Amino acid sequence: MFGGMLGPLLLMLGLARTSAATGALLLNLEGLATMAIAWAVFRENVDRRLLVGAAAILCGAVLLSWNGQGFRLDTGGLLIAAACLCWGIDNNLTRKLSAADPVQIAMIKGLVAGSVNFALALWLGATLPGAGIVAAGAVVGFLGVGVSLVLFMLGLRHLGTARTGAYFSLAPFIGAVLALLLFREAPTLVLLAADGLMALGLWLHLSERHDHMHEHAALEHDHLHSHDEHHQHSHDGSFTEPHAHWHRHAPMRHKHPHYPDLHHRHGHGGA
Repeated sequence: MFGGMLGPLLLMLGLARTSAATGALLLNLEGLATMAIAWAVFRENVDRRLLVGAAAILCGAVLLSWNGQGFRLDTGGLLIAAACLCWGIDNNLTRKLSAADPVQIAMIKGLVAGSVNFALALWLGATLPGAGIVAAGAVVGFLGVGVSLVLFMLGLRHLGTARTGAYFSLAPFIGAVLALLLFREAPTLVLLAADGLMALGLWLHLSERHDHMHEHAALEHDHLHSHDEHHQHSHDGSFTEPHAHWHRHAPMRHKHPHYPDLHHRHGHGGA
């Protein structure tokens, strides 16, 4: 409901009321919403570096809303911000499914959300566009929802919600550059300054390192994996890497750089 239905609907309504470059950069708020919910609600560890990076991205978004005299909370920007909040909720809920088959999840999500939004559009009086627009929409859906969602779920599995959302903040910069090139939108000083702040925030996220002594409790689950320090079980017959089956993790205590992936969702005493 949040990621497949409300999010895209609010985004399309917002893009119709603001420029493509501004809309693309405002999509950085999705990463902030994802991180904030992961930190506050699901207690995922977020250190100071990630918080400073998030603050830089937020300052960039605020700058985009400044008109020289005050903040212009236009309808388009508010709708895009609401879409980002919906996707932040969706990303955190999807983390619970990150061990499942991402292709299957994307297929179910696309079929359900697409059918509901299509029916809603017809109910509101929309008419079918030409074949060219339908084909273009199919390409956008395949890449922006299908392939993107599958890769995003794999990121959730290996990086955790907050960091996957933070890394995903690279996408709006690509969108802003394409908007300037394809739609001949003039780059303003405000846009460039906001871009610089958001780029700083993204760099802080990408260069973060998390390393401390931690414990692994006994765990049993099923997911695609290769044999490493966390997967030291035996097999009755031959196998290939990677492979998936139900397996057990024995308790372990060690120290190494890691992310809050499937095997590192432990608590922290501090930042």
